Amino acid sequence: MTHGPDPARRNLDARVLAWMREPSWKPDAARFEALALELFAFQWERCPPYRRFCEGRGVRPATLSNWQEIPAVPTGAFKELELRSFPAQRSAHVFRTSGTSTSARGALHLDTLELYEASLLPSFARFVLPDLAPGERAPILVLAPSPNEAPDSSLSHMFGVVLRELGAPESGFFLREGVLLSDELLAALARAGEHGGCVALCGTTFAFVFLLDELARRGRSLALPPGTRIMETGGFKGRSRELGRDALYAEIGQRLGVPAARIVNQYGMTELGSQFYDSVLRLPGEPRRKLGPPWARVKLVEPVNGGPAPENELGAIAIVDLANTGSVLALQTADLGRRIGDGFDVLGREPGAEARGCSIAADELLGQAGT
Repeated sequence: MTHGPDPARRNLDARVLAWMREPSWKPDAARFEALALELFAFQWERCPPYRRFCEGRGVRPATLSNWQEIPAVPTGAFKELELRSFPAQRSAHVFRTSGTSTSARGALHLDTLELYEASLLPSFARFVLPDLAPGERAPILVLAPSPNEAPDSSLSHMFGVVLRELGAPESGFFLREGVLLSDELLAALARAGEHGGCVALCGTTFAFVFLLDELARRGRSLALPPGTRIMETGGFKGRSRELGRDALYAEIGQRLGVPAARIVNQYGMTELGSQFYDSVLRLPGEPRRKLGPPWARVKLVEPVNGGPAPENELGAIAIVDLANTGSVLALQTADLGRRIGDGFDVLGREPGAEARGCSIAADELLGQAGT
């Protein structure tokens, strides 16, 4: 079996990678437009299911005038089809959505991890560790399984890359075999507090809920150092209960001593190669909003007719991500959002949409473990 990127795509990959590795994040509309249209033409040719999807909407490469006209595939399609733009024998890795015992799991087939890793690192560093000097590392404590335990989890892989490239020696994973390692985590947090400086505590939303519940059970509250920041991801609705963002952040402030202004929500999904983050650490004092890298763009569409959502109105979130060279670059999510300046906020799910998988998986896993 042959692995590695499709030779026919190497030039495209190289240009996208060059953008990802540039030190500045200067927006470049013309560059994005040119790469997006070229990548769409490549995927239209190389991914038959996507070509049929586009033709059913009367769209071909020759008919497009800008990137916003690229048809976006619903993320649910990844549960039904192998949406890859390379021969099956070149597959190198598969990420799968969390799913549940009663639902199919979506799958993202990749012939290389290079673009995924090149996209995630500068995004994480820019929005979660913006105060780190070049070459500096930080303690990164993760409430999620390691990539060895969950090799098909894109989130675990992301954290593995982040720890490898940005983490200090005391970094580590504190969720193992469905059990939150509470004692080890509290000891690691205490050590971080002794040394001061920044520490990043990262994980799924409901892993934090279980940590907070454990602290409440023990009657404990922590006062983490002022440089602490929290990154949570996965949504606020679990199988056992639903928790609002404000309530969660208030409890984090009470139990961990970390204010809401130092809590970053990440918006990502298995089917995407790039992630979006709250702006609060990068742009303190400005309105909280989701921002992402210049090689990924968000558009909000009217849920019924698919046209652009009116200004300041709720719209379904669609994403065009140049990191998705090996699959399809345009995805239609089941999430609703609203534009905020140069970013956006996620305000919920379309009626009937499945709850966000990775947070629910943590909720189910930890619930079954009885922690």
